[in-house]
Amino acid sequence: MARLLLGVSGGIAAYKALELVRLATKAGHSVRVIQTPTSELFVGVASFEGITGAPVLRSEFARDPLRGAFPGDPLPAHEPISHLQLVANADAFLVAPASANTIAKLAHGHADNLLTSAALAARCPLVVAPAMNDAMYEHAATQANLALLRERGARIVDPGVGPLASKGEHGIGRLAEPAELLAACEAAIAGASLPPTASLAGVRVLVTGGGTREPIDSVRYVGNRSSGRMGYALAEQAARRGAAVTVVAANVSLPAPTGVRVVPVETAAQLADACAEAFPRCDVLLMAAAVADFRPADPADTKIKKTAADAPDALALEPTPDVLSGLAGARRPDQTIVGFAAEHGEGALAYAREKLARKRLDAIVVNDISRPDIGFDTVENEVTIVTPAGERPVARAPKAEVAAAILDAVAELRAGRASTPA
Repeated sequence: MARLLLGVSGGIAAYKALELVRLATKAGHSVRVIQTPTSELFVGVASFEGITGAPVLRSEFARDPLRGAFPGDPLPAHEPISHLQLVANADAFLVAPASANTIAKLAHGHADNLLTSAALAARCPLVVAPAMNDAMYEHAATQANLALLRERGARIVDPGVGPLASKGEHGIGRLAEPAELLAACEAAIAGASLPPTASLAGVRVLVTGGGTREPIDSVRYVGNRSSGRMGYALAEQAARRGAAVTVVAANVSLPAPTGVRVVPVETAAQLADACAEAFPRCDVLLMAAAVADFRPADPADTKIKKTAADAPDALALEPTPDVLSGLAGARRPDQTIVGFAAEHGEGALAYAREKLARKRLDAIVVNDISRPDIGFDTVENEVTIVTPAGERPVARAPKAEVAAAILDAVAELRAGRASTPA
């Protein structure tokens, strides 16, 4: 089991940190807690000490009776510096709740208390869970600070939407639930334990998933059967390998993967805009969404009545922009782009190889949707990963395992590019 270091900063959501510690210790993890002075106004030291069975530290100048050890570990023979020894022993460092003030300090390298000093010295995965008023969370400074932390490899567990601390207030800023926080820590630890060749630590990954819907009128749309399962599986596996992940999710109703940023969209145009905004900052693009090739040319603003005299006899369609080709045309030399092709029956691999060359991709993942047991809205898939070097079949397996195989191929492509002389 793992050693989890928890940093608690000031905020009403600090009470959730108690439940997180309870869940972590129940799962067999050993936990140490650092509290900022402000956090003690919301949750007392004795509560954390009672659950963890270990002293809580509040100052970098206070002596640690366990000398930086975690519950169950032998005491070191010397008296180490607490904020250095704690993070040296930890498998992950979670800051939850992370206030706007603490996030600003972490983003800019301040070390004015034990929590921020420990974070600056941490070589283990850093997981940050914001919690604050919606106005503070949405402020440009907070968003810039979170973006900076993501770029440096920190995992951000996005807050939820709901009632906030002040009476009558509702919005984004609620601390993620304790089970989600624990899952994010376990994913970070799992990613850190991967061999270097499979790790995506510090890599920025953009994933698209789901299927776009193109409006016919205010009620109806042209769409497809994509559920987003493959895109979310890719996002979850990339996050487990240490990547900073953004998912552009087109009409996905599944629970979002832990520790990833989700941008919801509906239409192909909205997906194109979201990808255009995020693509310049990413290192890897996994284009798993089923993007409509056509859309109604003249959608109605209201519902078209079946009995109306002017009800159309036919639906005129127009092509949508080729999002993937547009992104590939604007790529940096160090970016890796993977396309996906859902094909029906024979000729799938030949078409995929043609698409690979035409769209200037590094790889394309093709699956046969003529089979009812794989593909759209199923928990399993069977694919072939096509690269300029050849084809790699991935046998039928849960989509999480297929996603892992795809990310293995991405890691190989990135390693090959890094070893190629400029």
